[in-house]
Amino acid sequence: MAENTAGGLLERLERGPVICAEGYLFELERRGYLQAGAFVPEIVLEHPHLVAQLHREFVHAGSDVVEAFTYYAHREKLRLIGKEQLLESMNRGALEIAKEVASETGTLFAGDICNTNVFVADDDSRTTVRGMFDEQVGWAVDAGVDFVIGETFSWGEEALIALEAIKEAGLPAVITLAIHQEPQTREGWTPEDACKRLEDAGADVVGLNCIRGPETMLPLLEKIRETVEGHMAALPVPYRTHEAEPSFQSLRDPGYADLPDGRPFPTALDPFTCNRYELGDFGRAAHELGINYLGICCGAGPHHIRSLAESLGRTPPASRYSADMSKHAFLGTDERVKREYKEYAEKL
Repeated sequence: MAENTAGGLLERLERGPVICAEGYLFELERRGYLQAGAFVPEIVLEHPHLVAQLHREFVHAGSDVVEAFTYYAHREKLRLIGKEQLLESMNRGALEIAKEVASETGTLFAGDICNTNVFVADDDSRTTVRGMFDEQVGWAVDAGVDFVIGETFSWGEEALIALEAIKEAGLPAVITLAIHQEPQTREGWTPEDACKRLEDAGADVVGLNCIRGPETMLPLLEKIRETVEGHMAALPVPYRTHEAEPSFQSLRDPGYADLPDGRPFPTALDPFTCNRYELGDFGRAAHELGINYLGICCGAGPHHIRSLAESLGRTPPASRYSADMSKHAFLGTDERVKREYKEYAEKL
């Protein structure tokens, strides 16, 4: 069971860090149950037990939050694949799965809404996205969520519309922005300005998620921390983005000819993956900035979440199996093991 399990989101944040595991899309795609490209969580209806199992694995690794897998389970994404009739059942199903796991593990139960891909800052799209948010938030309210996450918004205004929908439903809101190659939102706001606007509009937690890895997200978080007063969120992707290629979509691997334009996103990012220790380093650095809502987004595995939790001084159940190379037959330092395998070790 995750630590720090008494009280609601804001109470827990006042006491210390809250870890929220994300990354369901990439992890379930890797396991062969979700299609890259469409990225629609049909697995919620087709294999609900596998979604529940991943929730449990993330909690076992240290997540304090079970986030309903409704990311991209919105009307526009389902329309694109010709399955809009599954919208309500997919959302309610994902919420039911998450609620069950949160209840059995004593963790927080979160709803989720995200970028719609149709927002273009005109009146028609404003009305459309508000309707999409209202229906998803309404199902989350029916399910009894503790709070709602609104994430991966490239448009600051779309994030504000999502926030309005959540707050009008009477729920705490965690709102995170996605900052691409240029360090600004689509309308040209700096991340710190956008987060300040969200905080002033009533967001309980503001910050960044997805798109950028630890190295290129941290400098933006520093500026946001200097600007906002309340709780902050930081959930990078676990990939080695850098100054020249600051987003995981902008990473290039010209050595692999089969990649269109040398772009490994989203299915050939493996060589760029951060190891668990790099995610631990990020967790410590972000927490030192005063950021208490922490997690990892697309590409995260349970081992990353465990490392993040351990970097904050925690020992989740999965820590029972944290690496102890002293016991390794050939490379370890345990004297008994070394004696028994000395002749083999010398040949390595």
